[in-house]
Amino acid sequence: MKKLTYLIFALFSATAFAQDVSQDMVKNVISTLASDQMKGREIGTPENEYAANYIAKLFKENKLEYCTGDSYLIPFDYKGKIAYNVCGIQKGKSEKTLGFSGHFDHIGSNDKPGDNIYNGADDDASGITTLVGISDYFKNKKPEFSMVFMAFNGEEKGMLGSTAIAADKKLDKIYNNLTALFNFEMVATESEFGKNAVFITGDEFSDLDELMNSHSENGLKIHPDPYASEQLFYRSDNVSFVKKKIIAHSISTANMSKIKHYHQVNDDMTIVDIENLTQIINSFGKTLEKLNTKNFNPKYNSKVKFN
Repeated sequence: MKKLTYLIFALFSATAFAQDVSQDMVKNVISTLASDQMKGREIGTPENEYAANYIAKLFKENKLEYCTGDSYLIPFDYKGKIAYNVCGIQKGKSEKTLGFSGHFDHIGSNDKPGDNIYNGADDDASGITTLVGISDYFKNKKPEFSMVFMAFNGEEKGMLGSTAIAADKKLDKIYNNLTALFNFEMVATESEFGKNAVFITGDEFSDLDELMNSHSENGLKIHPDPYASEQLFYRSDNVSFVKKKIIAHSISTANMSKIKHYHQVNDDMTIVDIENLTQIINSFGKTLEKLNTKNFNPKYNSKVKFN
């Protein structure tokens, strides 16, 4: 009987563990996007398009459906040429949808000798890795909410990709059901609040953080924006959806008082905390599993500006 009990426990533990996203997966995704071969993923370059196709491949592996048409790639015009956002959706028990986003472009390279590639591991390969990780976490599950995953292009040139995809009428059915968008922006390092902790921009404009914290699992903690005076809420891709009056906030771990790698060539794998990033992804997954249309319906207050 003891052996049977132990076997059942072991099988249960193995199943539970198998649901978690692995550090190996996280490391593989972020190191691929931040590799020298990607040459900084600047929009308009072959490497940027390769990054878009790589993300589309990951979406396929995670069993996402197309957001529209017959491809994960959503084209938009960039200086008379075609650039791509990437979009995939997982159908849940409800048409009500949660969104997860980040931007995959960065700022390319410079002409100086030596290390001249802006790898953008933190900015924002880490955000893409987070949304890919969440899609991986749910790939064999049927969540209460449907989930849309969007990898934006052209953020570094003025949020071009998020502006274009937010205006895409072919996606209005998704947007009309979008309860909230979590935009991950620079989550590769430990925050000033410690491990497994993030901050949310524009926390004063909605109750999103309070609702998430009330259902938090695995020790996840979402803190108020410590840099509120910087108005980061209005300076990242989430604002393209704020303008549509959709609850949309950016999530970050960046310690602005200490960071020395922002838009520098040392924003590479040497600054990435894989263990912490993996824990954040799994903590979000476990917390999101508890959410449903009855217990999670965040609202803006009168302080927010939509234009």
